[in-house]
Amino acid sequence: MPRTRTATLGALAAVVGFLAFVEFTSGVLQGYYTPMLSDIARHLQIHDADVNWFEGTQLMLSALVVPAFAKLGDMVGHKRMLLISTALTAAAALALPFTDSFWVFLVAWTLMGFYVVWLPLEIALIWSRSRRMEGRSIITARAAGLLVAALETGAIVGALAGGALVDALPLTVVLLVPALLIVVCFFVILFGVKESPDSTGGVLDIVGLSLISVALICFTGGLSLLRLEGGLVNPWSWAVVVLGLVLIVPFVMWELRHDDPLIDVRMFRSPALGPVFLTAGLFGVSVLGAQAPLSTFARTDPDVYGYGLGTTGFATSLIIGIYLIGMIVGALLFPVISRLTTPRLTLIGASGLVALGFLLFLPLHGSYLQVVVNMVIVGLGSGALVAALPAAAASAAPETQTGVATGLTNSVKTVGGAIASCVFGIALLQGVASSAGATDGTAGSLEGYMTVWVVCGATALAAAVLLLFVPSQAFTDRVDAAIVSPVPSV
Repeated sequence: MPRTRTATLGALAAVVGFLAFVEFTSGVLQGYYTPMLSDIARHLQIHDADVNWFEGTQLMLSALVVPAFAKLGDMVGHKRMLLISTALTAAAALALPFTDSFWVFLVAWTLMGFYVVWLPLEIALIWSRSRRMEGRSIITARAAGLLVAALETGAIVGALAGGALVDALPLTVVLLVPALLIVVCFFVILFGVKESPDSTGGVLDIVGLSLISVALICFTGGLSLLRLEGGLVNPWSWAVVVLGLVLIVPFVMWELRHDDPLIDVRMFRSPALGPVFLTAGLFGVSVLGAQAPLSTFARTDPDVYGYGLGTTGFATSLIIGIYLIGMIVGALLFPVISRLTTPRLTLIGASGLVALGFLLFLPLHGSYLQVVVNMVIVGLGSGALVAALPAAAASAAPETQTGVATGLTNSVKTVGGAIASCVFGIALLQGVASSAGATDGTAGSLEGYMTVWVVCGATALAAAVLLLFVPSQAFTDRVDAAIVSPVPSV
């Protein structure tokens, strides 16, 4: 028996090692492009505000594919779906360096969003592989922690590498680097990862997936119409937005009647889980939706437009790298602080830090140091929330719904980020900055950036208020199993 267990542990360690490379690649993708968004905008000859649509469409695709691919992973094998999603991501990334068409670039960028399914599939794979091991939940949580550490490390390396390369090499060459890394990632999965030992079967809820897809497409399509000239006063634009919201109703009704729903909407009724899901959505506004505005603000030349930092690509990547380090520190501090207080109070405090950091941008945004300090504060709170929200959902969920609950925090967060990207694009497009020396007309307005910071701060404050209504003992059950350090020692 000890020999069998040792062999199983060794096999699991090997899987985690290969999957850590996959998450490192995922982190690179999330950090690499951010310092060069202004360069991409100039290459495609588009407005800085249009960069938000890259993020918005990719996040919306991510929100759709996570539940579908997770279900398909249970049905046909997690490794198989991991390979398919990696192949789709690689194909999309390889298209980016070879086009200067905005629409082709947008479609390819959107399809790159398939990488978001990697982490849920990996955790499901590890859970399946560790089914006969003692302390399965703890082992899986520790393995997931290692994957998160690899993800954040990749994001830092990606941001620094992207910022340095975009200042030194042609954009076509720079865009080719992550594409080749994804190709390597595909072969790492193909030859280094074993399939889940058992497939649970089940039926994919095609009707539910179709209903929520149409609803989200209508909603984001309406936001796109709002961004067109005169869109804000066009009643048809608002009608499409409202239609997208109305279409949520038949989706909910279908899911409530379905025996094996795509999303168990009943969990949103829980007094403990409901606020957590809403917090995840509100958190997505800042952690996902504000990345592009931060980059374009830092790159804006203050001598031309009267605001911005005028940073190079590498200097911008340093801001992002410091922010990500803040996130790692916040994630590491979460289990410590939650044991000194409670997980609920720690969540409230983390939301407060995010709000404070963004609201500090209103008076303090004129220097590099001010922006860095603001982003460190935001990073500390964001890192704690990244670690805390899945753990809070797991500890508050029924025993049979733990995986669904943690997955929903990711999906709702993604939807919040996608909506925010669309709204921020509209905000930056209004009152475009202009000056005698600004002939390209591509920089966003200062009022637009102020709007971004106010919205991010207000949503974080709203999240903190929502958490006040969570039952005080909601996250204390199974706390030792659910709340672990994201980077444990092994």
